Amino acid sequence: MIRVLTASDTALLVEAADLDESMRLLPALVAAELPGVTEFVPAARTIMVRFSPGVVSAERLESMLLAIEPTDARTGSTGEVTVPVRYDGEDLGETARLLGLTSDELIARHQAATWTVAFSGFAPGFGYMAGDDPLFDVPRRTTPRTRIPAGSVALAGRFAGVYPKESPGGWQLIGRTDLAMWDIDRDPPALLKPGTTVRFERERELVQAAAPKPQIVDTAHAIEVVRPGLQLLVQDRGRPGLAAEGVSASGTADRAALAEANKAVGNAPGEAALELAGGGAALRFRGDAVVAVTGALCDVTLDSDQRSASMPHGQPFAVEDGDELRIGFAADGLRMLLGIRGGIALEPVLGSAATDTLAHLGPAPLAAGSVVPLRGPHHGIRSAEPTRAPRVPLPVSGSTVELDITLGPRDDWFTQSALERLVSQEWEVTPRSDRVGVRLQGAAPLERARDGELESEGAVTGAIQVPPDGQPVLFLPDHPLTGGYPIIGAVVDSDLDLAGQLPPGSRIRFRVRTDATHDRN
Repeated sequence: MIRVLTASDTALLVEAADLDESMRLLPALVAAELPGVTEFVPAARTIMVRFSPGVVSAERLESMLLAIEPTDARTGSTGEVTVPVRYDGEDLGETARLLGLTSDELIARHQAATWTVAFSGFAPGFGYMAGDDPLFDVPRRTTPRTRIPAGSVALAGRFAGVYPKESPGGWQLIGRTDLAMWDIDRDPPALLKPGTTVRFERERELVQAAAPKPQIVDTAHAIEVVRPGLQLLVQDRGRPGLAAEGVSASGTADRAALAEANKAVGNAPGEAALELAGGGAALRFRGDAVVAVTGALCDVTLDSDQRSASMPHGQPFAVEDGDELRIGFAADGLRMLLGIRGGIALEPVLGSAATDTLAHLGPAPLAAGSVVPLRGPHHGIRSAEPTRAPRVPLPVSGSTVELDITLGPRDDWFTQSALERLVSQEWEVTPRSDRVGVRLQGAAPLERARDGELESEGAVTGAIQVPPDGQPVLFLPDHPLTGGYPIIGAVVDSDLDLAGQLPPGSRIRFRVRTDATHDRN
């Protein structure tokens, strides 16, 4: 029986009976062309449906989703790919033993099976492949590896996968391939898409992949990073709508601050800017520019040959060739946005210049000596706005902020006392937080009502995921597209910018917003 669960105030989770029903339901949902739906994120037995609340209400969308019947067959094949494998994985022998086979028998069954990409997730280009041989139901490793080489062919649960890049992981490694699962210069970049039929064949030797060509940019008009501070990145509004490629949206952690910085200098609201976490950066300008600093409050100092002067926060000001801009540490909040008139002249990756720190998409984090090319100051400019509404202070260490949340989709995995504790106690932001997630610490952990593993399913920015230790993680823009720990709730969209500005030591009190959710169990 199909159920519809709340995932956030901008997403619902459609739960099918099993993987087969989920794969038959997806093409029916796509064909329905439901109003307000912006993206589908398929997973093992669920499909996340992202939508625009201004176009369709959650209640209306739920009724339309429940009226759609799965197709008689899975979506048609989106092509066939043969993956050559050298079967020399570290876990080949142990995996064969778990399945009651010899290594040679496991290899033969792996090659004889027909695999179909059910969904993408974990990392760009990572396809979860379901096979037609019921033999393959392999437990994950008890202790995940911290480093798995790119090209590793692996098994976990009912799925096979190929790691597109070096990353940690807990799958059982049975071989390697040099076939690139993800190539940003390919159209589309992901070799494996949902519906792709995959066959594995044995290969004795692997060919070393060619090194990527360096990007050459014009640096005559640019920003040189003298000191990057705690973390300095290029960010814009991100890459929404690419879930089928295994790509999360990413983008700036404070959308309002980005829009404000661009508005101050006369850019379009989504123009790429520099996002600085914590502060402590120094930047030298090559050529003249007009800039503005928004977001977290900080001292902004402009040093030139003639003088050193404090610059206004949130207001545009001019810099000249050779000037050095120093951005102090955050007095409140966590992240500053530096808008530059005309914008940043980097080649977009999948339509965006944003740095995704988890997927390693977009420009690398900026370091001392990095040079960021700029567009001309008259590129696509609008009227600058030197004034603005009074600034609302952001949280500081020791302060408490309230964040509105919806419950679900997996609040039924937790005890009633855990649900009460989620909203009754304060949660401290720990120093282990980053753009992937805000890691929280509470006096008492959240207890589960059921044991076992949850099959991977889609997650939104703002999702509150609870690992086995019971201490929640609040997902920020660079979170994984899918996850396997239960999600107890999600911060509403209007509070996500505030969540992105929480410094270590600040505290959160969650408040359930009753007008954004209802019982869907």
